[in-house]
Amino acid sequence: MPINSFLGVFAKSPLKPLEDHINLVDKCSKGLLPFFQAVYAQDWKTAQETQKNISQLEKQADVIKRELRISLPVGIFMPIQRQDVLDLLTQQDKIANKAKDISGRILGRQLVIPVELQDSFMTYLKRCLDATNQATKVINELDDLLETGFKGRELRLVEDMIERLDEIEDDTDTIQISLRRSLLALEKDLNPVDVMFLYSIIEWVGELADISERVGSRLELMLAN
Repeated sequence: MPINSFLGVFAKSPLKPLEDHINLVDKCSKGLLPFFQAVYAQDWKTAQETQKNISQLEKQADVIKRELRISLPVGIFMPIQRQDVLDLLTQQDKIANKAKDISGRILGRQLVIPVELQDSFMTYLKRCLDATNQATKVINELDDLLETGFKGRELRLVEDMIERLDEIEDDTDTIQISLRRSLLALEKDLNPVDVMFLYSIIEWVGELADISERVGSRLELMLAN
């Protein structure tokens, strides 16, 4: 999007680019669902195609990120500070980067998820993506927050949504502990290097929820200021 057009978007909706960015980030992270379904089937051609789609969405999000950083005016977002918007953007960007890294690491090694872990891993992945989706919903409330002057019913709605995001992230921590225990029980029957990578992937998937929670926390700090 050319800079002039981008500034035109600001004129209509100052926080629209931030919302556009998180919506792309959400689509990018959701690409992990069909990706892991292909991995489960060891259909590496489909996995490669879905990984490519994840990578393209991450690049599209990067374009918005760069344009937002370049064209974000100083001082038009009162009561939102420019640095607050940039901090939110940075956290959002980490979600897309992590989704790309997860799919790239799995594909590069053609890492097989043990059948014994597949159901619980998918439950874990979906719960982490619930966190990403909740962060997306929260950011998409920013325009309404701005219109209401960051107070009243809209503020309470967003605070409740952030609290819900924290609860989802807590769930992912619990599921992660259970999943790691299950992997520990299987270790002796698996390739040691694969085990190392599996622990890493479990941790990275959990970071999708952790970073999503940080998006909510960052916004919560903004609202408190």
